[in-house]
Amino acid sequence: MSQIYVVGGHVRQNVFRKLEEWQSCDLGRIVCLDTKKKQSRACVEYVSPPEVCPEDTPAILFKSGYVDGKTLYACTSTEVLIYELPSFRRTAYVSLPCFNDVHHVCPTGSGTLAVAVTGLDLVVEVTLNGEVVREWGVLEEDPWSRFSREIDYRKMPTTKPHRSHPNHVFQLGGELWVTRFVQRDAICLTKPGNRIDVAIERPHDGYLFGDSIYFTTVNGHVVLADQKTLKVKKAFDLNQMHPDSTQVLGWCRGLLPLDERFVWVGFTRVRPTKLVENLAWIKTGTTRHKTSHLGLYDLERGKCVDEIPLEPHGIGVVFSLFPAAAQELHRFLRMH
Repeated sequence: MSQIYVVGGHVRQNVFRKLEEWQSCDLGRIVCLDTKKKQSRACVEYVSPPEVCPEDTPAILFKSGYVDGKTLYACTSTEVLIYELPSFRRTAYVSLPCFNDVHHVCPTGSGTLAVAVTGLDLVVEVTLNGEVVREWGVLEEDPWSRFSREIDYRKMPTTKPHRSHPNHVFQLGGELWVTRFVQRDAICLTKPGNRIDVAIERPHDGYLFGDSIYFTTVNGHVVLADQKTLKVKKAFDLNQMHPDSTQVLGWCRGLLPLDERFVWVGFTRVRPTKLVENLAWIKTGTTRHKTSHLGLYDLERGKCVDEIPLEPHGIGVVFSLFPAAAQELHRFLRMH
């Protein structure tokens, strides 16, 4: 597999003032990256309309998505967008007042969408027409005890710090799950009580592959949990798979297993933030930070075997990786 869709955003450049995380990007961007030739082509460049954004320098980027056959489910901080592959023709759009710092969207088995509304510590199930079917607070409380249904949270720059920061939804055995960043776990929403203790660090992802669930942690680990037992069975420290293990690889998020041995992992360059607790995983005194990039890891040998810088391809913040070979073949046949 040499063709990968890389989903993320282009970092805004501003020499006059320091930008916060919620002001980081000015463009949602999806590229098709040839990992052998190290070449890419732009598939989507997207700017959210002003009516669904904060007024002052909003961060506009694609967060984590989902590919189902010839359909890509994508989201910005305040929107859900559905694209037909490989043409990237947009086929659906949803934006609701409760959408604040949305991190992930995926389809459910009933034709609806599950959306991780990170800014409100909430997961919502919505129809393609934007009707809310169900809501889950990811903490043992009613999220609307802290937030108001009368406020358009799309216009609010940030609600941080978050108490949970749910960031990735996935389905396992017909049940809906979500990762919780602060609690370092994944919980089942439709069968409360079921939980996967990731433990090592704060997780992202929840990629089902083989008989495992693959998580990334912010400090550069790939954690595999068994789909049946819900127990962590393996953990790989990607930092130790480089000659210099003292460098900061970046904010680890987004992965694509090629098989049980090789996996692509995304890293976003670490930038300063007021929320210093979010960077507590960086070792004291470490100053060498890598730029945003993809790394190909041989988990069997414990070695990084390839790296691709992403900033030359217009991706400064990376969230998702998807296989593109089949879609690109269909595109080639249609064009010829």
